[in-house]
Amino acid sequence: MRFLFLGDMVGRSGRNAVFSALPGLVADYRLDFVVVNGENSAGGFGITEDIFRETLSSGADVVTTGNHVWDQREALEFSTRQERFLRPLNYPKGAPGNGSGLFEAKNGARVLVANIMGRVFMSPDLDDPFACADNLVSACPLGEQADAIILDFHAEATSEKQSMGHFLDGRASVVVGTHTHVPTADDQILVGGTAYQSDAGMCGDYDSSLGMEKEEPLNRFVTKVPRGRFEAAQGPATIAGLAVEISDRTGLAEKVSAVRIGARLKEQRPDFW
Repeated sequence: MRFLFLGDMVGRSGRNAVFSALPGLVADYRLDFVVVNGENSAGGFGITEDIFRETLSSGADVVTTGNHVWDQREALEFSTRQERFLRPLNYPKGAPGNGSGLFEAKNGARVLVANIMGRVFMSPDLDDPFACADNLVSACPLGEQADAIILDFHAEATSEKQSMGHFLDGRASVVVGTHTHVPTADDQILVGGTAYQSDAGMCGDYDSSLGMEKEEPLNRFVTKVPRGRFEAAQGPATIAGLAVEISDRTGLAEKVSAVRIGARLKEQRPDFW
């Protein structure tokens, strides 16, 4: 199975880059399944239903999120009826929407996708992400109810992300980190066969501070005095993510590569498709 994950879309620049590039990537690489993190796609904060729908129309099969999932209030409503829209699974009981789902890929594979959020430096009051992940893969094991298992682990601390990768190694097809908006150089297949990357990076303008116009974040670091709002950077965007070849026999990763296509970062494409 040919799988592509794209990191956090940030603002108009990021989402337009995804909407422009993704249809061609799906066609050229004959992708079977695509997941895109959309939590920063509406002006850098949250996601609207129109953006969600256009992301699917561009070729995504599932849209994941993270701590900004409710920044656009309409997400509280449309999340309850859009099964391909995921918020963090370890949110408290009663939160609207779903944190995981079982979907069919273009090649007929059953793909379990989950969005789980870390607690270190983020939200310590969330349910335990490791217990949450264990319950998930135990209820729908790889090779039994699921042909592939994908986890978007939305977390701040690299140590927590790496620990989640090792925790699920051999039990999930892919564990990919989001949230920090900077692509890491550790794309790899762990010893048990799980594809892993600490952070996929963002789809956005990298001449910025994490996708935001750099002047105000820089001002706050230097002066500690806010002078305005954070605004999504509007320059040419680079899309960043992770490409994985998943075995149709075992559901584990066979090949993995970071993906970077666009204006600023050095380009990288998978050489195995």
